[in-house]
Amino acid sequence: MKVLVLALAVAIVAPEFNPGQTYVYKYEGSLLGGLPEEGLARAGVKIKSKVLIRREADNFIRLKFESPEIFEYSGIWPKDAFMPATKLTSALSAQLLTPIKFEYANGVVGKVYAPAAVSETVVNLYRGILDIFQMNIKKTQNVYDLQELGVQGVCKTQYTVRDDSKAERIYLTKSKDLNMCQEQIMKDLSLEYAEKCVECEATLKGASSFNYVLKPETNSAKILQATVREIFEFSLFNIMNQAAQMESKLNLTFVELNNTPVELLRAEYLERGSLQYKFSNELQQTPFQLLKREDTRQIEDLLNHLVTSNIAKVHEEAPLKFLQLIQMLREAKYEQILALWNQYKDKQDYRHWILSAIPSIRQHNSLRFFKDKYLANEISAAALVGPLMVSIQWVKASPESLRESKFNQEPILRTAIRLGYGTLVRKYCQENPACPAELVKPANDGLTEFVERREYDEVISLLKLLGNAAHPASRKSIQKLLPGFGNAAANLPLKVHIEALLALKNIAKKEPKLVQETAMQVFMDRDLHPELRMVAAMVLFETKLPMGLVISLADSIVKERQMQISSFVYSYMKSMTKSSAPDYASVAAACNVAIRILSPRLERLSYRYSRALYFDSYNPWMIGASASAYYINDVASVLPKTIVAKARTYLAGASTDIVEFGVRTEGIQEAMLKIRDIPNNEQRLNKMKMIMKALSQWRAEPSSQPLASVSVKILGQEVGFASLDKTIVDQFSKIVASQTDGKKILEALESGFSRHFVQPLLIAEIGRALPTAFGLPMELSLYTAAVASCVSSVQAGVSPRPADNFHVSQLLMSDINVRAAFMPSVSAHTYAVMGVNTAFIKAAVVAKANAYTITPAKIESRLDMIKGNFKLQLLPVQGIDKIAFGQLETFAVAKDMEDIRITPLVPVETGSRASRERSISRSSSQSASSEILPAEHDHRMQEEKLGPKDFTRKMCAQSLTYGIKACAQVQSRNASYISSSPFYALVGKHAFEITVSPAVGPAIERIEIDVQVGEKAAEKIIKVIHSNEEEEILEDKNVLMKLKKILVPGLKNNTSSSSSSSSSSSSSSSSSSKKPNKMLEFMGIQTWTSGRQSSNSSSSSSSSSQSSSKLSFIPLHFQAKYLANSVAPSMTVLVRAIRTDHKMQGYQIVAYVDKVSNRVQVILANLTEDNQWRVCADGVILSKHKLMAKVAWGIECKQYKTEVIAETGIFDQKLAARLKFAWDKIPKGLEQSIKRALSKIVKLPFYLPYGETAAELEMYQDNWGNKISHILTKAAAAECIVRNDDVTSFNRKSFSHEKPHLCGQILAQDCTPDVKFIVLERKDQATEQREITVKISDILIEIYPKSVGVGVRINGKEIDTSLPYHHEQVIEIKSKEQGIIILAPKFGLQEVFYDGSTVKIKVVDWMRGLTCGLCGRADGEPKQEFRTPSKRVSVDSTSYAHSWVLGGESCRDASQCLMKLESVKLEKQVNLEGQNSKCYSVDRVLRCLPGCMPVRTTSVRIGFHCVPADSLSSIHEKSSDLIESAEAHLACRCTAQCS
Repeated sequence: MKVLVLALAVAIVAPEFNPGQTYVYKYEGSLLGGLPEEGLARAGVKIKSKVLIRREADNFIRLKFESPEIFEYSGIWPKDAFMPATKLTSALSAQLLTPIKFEYANGVVGKVYAPAAVSETVVNLYRGILDIFQMNIKKTQNVYDLQELGVQGVCKTQYTVRDDSKAERIYLTKSKDLNMCQEQIMKDLSLEYAEKCVECEATLKGASSFNYVLKPETNSAKILQATVREIFEFSLFNIMNQAAQMESKLNLTFVELNNTPVELLRAEYLERGSLQYKFSNELQQTPFQLLKREDTRQIEDLLNHLVTSNIAKVHEEAPLKFLQLIQMLREAKYEQILALWNQYKDKQDYRHWILSAIPSIRQHNSLRFFKDKYLANEISAAALVGPLMVSIQWVKASPESLRESKFNQEPILRTAIRLGYGTLVRKYCQENPACPAELVKPANDGLTEFVERREYDEVISLLKLLGNAAHPASRKSIQKLLPGFGNAAANLPLKVHIEALLALKNIAKKEPKLVQETAMQVFMDRDLHPELRMVAAMVLFETKLPMGLVISLADSIVKERQMQISSFVYSYMKSMTKSSAPDYASVAAACNVAIRILSPRLERLSYRYSRALYFDSYNPWMIGASASAYYINDVASVLPKTIVAKARTYLAGASTDIVEFGVRTEGIQEAMLKIRDIPNNEQRLNKMKMIMKALSQWRAEPSSQPLASVSVKILGQEVGFASLDKTIVDQFSKIVASQTDGKKILEALESGFSRHFVQPLLIAEIGRALPTAFGLPMELSLYTAAVASCVSSVQAGVSPRPADNFHVSQLLMSDINVRAAFMPSVSAHTYAVMGVNTAFIKAAVVAKANAYTITPAKIESRLDMIKGNFKLQLLPVQGIDKIAFGQLETFAVAKDMEDIRITPLVPVETGSRASRERSISRSSSQSASSEILPAEHDHRMQEEKLGPKDFTRKMCAQSLTYGIKACAQVQSRNASYISSSPFYALVGKHAFEITVSPAVGPAIERIEIDVQVGEKAAEKIIKVIHSNEEEEILEDKNVLMKLKKILVPGLKNNTSSSSSSSSSSSSSSSSSSKKPNKMLEFMGIQTWTSGRQSSNSSSSSSSSSQSSSKLSFIPLHFQAKYLANSVAPSMTVLVRAIRTDHKMQGYQIVAYVDKVSNRVQVILANLTEDNQWRVCADGVILSKHKLMAKVAWGIECKQYKTEVIAETGIFDQKLAARLKFAWDKIPKGLEQSIKRALSKIVKLPFYLPYGETAAELEMYQDNWGNKISHILTKAAAAECIVRNDDVTSFNRKSFSHEKPHLCGQILAQDCTPDVKFIVLERKDQATEQREITVKISDILIEIYPKSVGVGVRINGKEIDTSLPYHHEQVIEIKSKEQGIIILAPKFGLQEVFYDGSTVKIKVVDWMRGLTCGLCGRADGEPKQEFRTPSKRVSVDSTSYAHSWVLGGESCRDASQCLMKLESVKLEKQVNLEGQNSKCYSVDRVLRCLPGCMPVRTTSVRIGFHCVPADSLSSIHEKSSDLIESAEAHLACRCTAQCS
């Protein structure tokens, strides 16, 4: 019976406190942080006290500490003991002894009340005790779980109740999973830009356990004992491989009941919230060991220290002092900041430090300060841009900061403020989910207003604002600017459409499905611009598409007609299939399925087509990174139209977009077309003037686009965008043309100037605070600050001194001497904190890292363009040997007010530690031999015991040639003996330093680099390289014998192919009698659409190359081994050290060019006397499509030898290139590097021009710029071939059609407004012969068949006997094989060839997409090839060909075209949608002129539009309803009475 009664009591039990009685408990709570292993340091705090609890008649329960004591801990666990924190106890005693009261019923804690004098920190300590009394007891269950309110929020809690009837005790256990909280309490600092990776494993985990011993009483229970243990684990890496932890332990033990009253203070008790933890300003504290709560009156002293100690170089502690300045400004009132500014605003150095620190105070007062000072004209707009952007990134988003960020501004600030306001809105909405739409309403309304006024630059600016804000309320406003979603969208420029789509990217993170619907609709609309559709695809993939949408995209690509879009989407999917990032795992899986739907041929498209590239890496340590790049082409431009690159990182369970960089080359193509018209034979200065004139013409056109635009995003927020537009070009032109500016520059150079630059920056301040069961917050934070400085001085002399009225460019024609000295230095400090960091209680584990670099330099240089000489001297810098050093140390720190205790995490045990020291030194001398430096540490091997070890390693290397010795030393003492994980390897103390000092030997005065080109190159040669005459004759004889074996007819392999002949030649070219024993051969076959040659002409070229290769190869080996014996050097480069004893030391590079044999030789030699080590490189052009190079090095160039042969030709009827490497002996590492490099090279698209290219380059004489331009444009030229009725278009689409009689047909035409060229064809039906007419600028060229070959007329005048013909070096006409070829690349026409039967037309690279005619647009889109002049895509090749016929106007002249294009009516009756209709062709059909009748016809399939029988209107603007056949006329005969 007793057991039954106890069971019933358990079912209803709940802790209660009887009125009028005081419950006395002994309380002990502690919070410790560090690594879990013993023997390492920890930091923490402990409170011991009695706790008095009493319920009074008002039904409130009073709680009070009695005799509280606070202890701090910073020592080796568990050896060291907690130490009394007497100062901290005294400081908090008054608050701790103040009772609080709270509501409590049925085991649930209600509201908490305390006087205003009790800080939030102390109230939170009380909450830690109250959390023990929080028990949700269920009457009928002993094991259950629920979501329970506690200090950390509402978290999943599991209860287990067990009774002990004999002892009359109830044992209750409740455990909390702190990673499964519905409403978790936490506070983040600057983590607004990090996205939580839901799929990543958590790097911060926590759990708590409460164990109770209850004594049942009548209708209640009394807590006899309660113990709490809570553990948080954190690691940047995988927690499974160890982590740091914060452990809370609480023990509450019942002592007695008494009647001692608990008196409340005579003060108002305010409601302080519930049991949930409340943050005060914990995260406003910087790492506490840096400061001692200095008074703000000391700001002046600190500011003075920062200014005076960072003049010559950065002070090592400058970042720490800068952090102190920031903290003081945070604690200062706004009036104090104003007073500080007024005191120092006229002192530039002080002013700069203040302006650099104010953005980091994280308060709206920083924005208020900049606003007030700008409006007061104390800070200029240009000087305000940088600090304002930094302030916006750091300031806490609040209604005050949002208000202060809006003020009237100049245009230079408008962009920064708009982008910044968008960023603030996003940060505010991150912290306040109920973010009002009114914050973005002005921007949404502005979009409509600026669209109506056609101010599109303002529209783009507001779109970028809304993109940064990412407010869902903006989605519809942005959507209205996209085609298909708004009435006004169709008339907006393309750039507005693109910016509207990009503005949806950040909104997609909140509303992915809605943005996916919008972007998918844009992508599926095939009538939209391809670039816009590709941007839509890019946005779609960044929204992490589900499987269904990925498959829909793939299905769309199967039917896609735009190859640019197909290539872009396919490449994106292909890249994503290899993704290992956890948040993109579902997308990668979907792409793996979708890629099987698409054709593999899309992977073989050339890099001319748009592509998306994606790469990521994610390892088991939960660290990863991804990089993506997109480039969008339209084939019409030399440069891609858009390039976007983005980097993303994964760390600690979160991902962040670090940086994104985008470039649009909008108007560069337009400007390039203007500059191409400049003659080639102009002098340099005249050409520069003409370039500026061409740019002026470009600027004068009202429709000119910006040359380019650039945008930059940091942390997913756009921080700046700019356009290179007319204004900037105008400013640049004024500077170049200004004589006044040139005079100022010259005077500044001659008088000399010095500058001191210093820039402090708070790079990172991020953190997260979580409440613990103890009642104190656990802070995880990272702070990084850096200060960079550079002191520079420059002075120059100009001889002869130019006249006063000179241009800046004329300085290049003078002898200029420059002397300069630089001393850049950087200091950086980083602090990582895990622990308690409140205003009073501070105890944490800290990792502190600092690095310092200083790299002084002193140089003198001379540039003489007339003599072709450049000299650079590097002078020694005295007094600075240590150029870099740094250290990382981890320690436990606890603070008792001003008293600080610091303990290294890895203990230092000098008596028992073992050490390993290694010293490795290397030296390199001019003879490639090594010299071992004296060891600075003895090598001693000791028995190592388990425990931390000191590790020291020093490595030195020196160059005796230049007298420099560099040493790097690393020291480490870490916890890797516990675990080999990266986390434990970081724990401890590490240090490094790098020193540079003079090497052993004669002193070096300076290092000199001397470059001489032209006729005076021979005068600079110090060491003459020549060969022994007998050795050279012997070598030539050996080569001759080998050549005879190869070239004499009848010998073995005399019928070998060109490739085998080349291989033999390659082998025989070695100077050794031994055949190379290793060879690598790589071949790349051209399969892309640009720059093709026909297989017939290529075969002939390949055939001719076999003989020419042999003939070119023979004389090469009858020349001297060194060209120095017969040719003057073209360039000499000396890199030498000037010693005090005047001995030569260094290297010499001499280049020789022999134009007769097309041979180039470069020799690198050591200048040291009796040192024969050198490098010899020889290159020769064997034929127009074959190159050979030989490189040898070592003693007299005889130790190592290798040969390289590059050639082009035909393989499998396709253009191909082959690369051969052969060698006798080379270093093993170099051999592996060559193999790796070549394996990458052959994967890239390439094309080497051949055939007539060398002859074509003669037109440009010695203008190498135009020669290179010709080679590049020819290599990428698009080719069209018309042979009789067969056509192969620019896009390699082949088709046939029947040509009309006597009618001119446009084969190719420049379809830009300039119309630089037109190519026409006209066929005579009787003779079946065709004439070609080419109109270029004001020149009319006619090529016509003759009885033998073809003839040519220019403006009606025969010039057959005057070939080759040159017109102002921009047009060339010459004979080729049996025909005539016209070259006019400057006008976009690479070449036109006609031999009476075949027409070949090539347009240059930059004309792609700008042509039209029978040959097509050259835009790389073969699926849209049959585009007529009316922009329709025809379904019939003959109908398409006829659309480019120039119709006649009169039938009186029988020698002219007797046809014209017109719409025709469909003869049969059509019933469309239940209505009788008449149908008319939307495509025009070739028909005889009135009064003429057809004598030849053909059938064509065309589109018809049908209308009711009683209506007809502008039929050519209508869509096609059906496709039917119609009759087209090819030849006509007219009556004498025709009109």
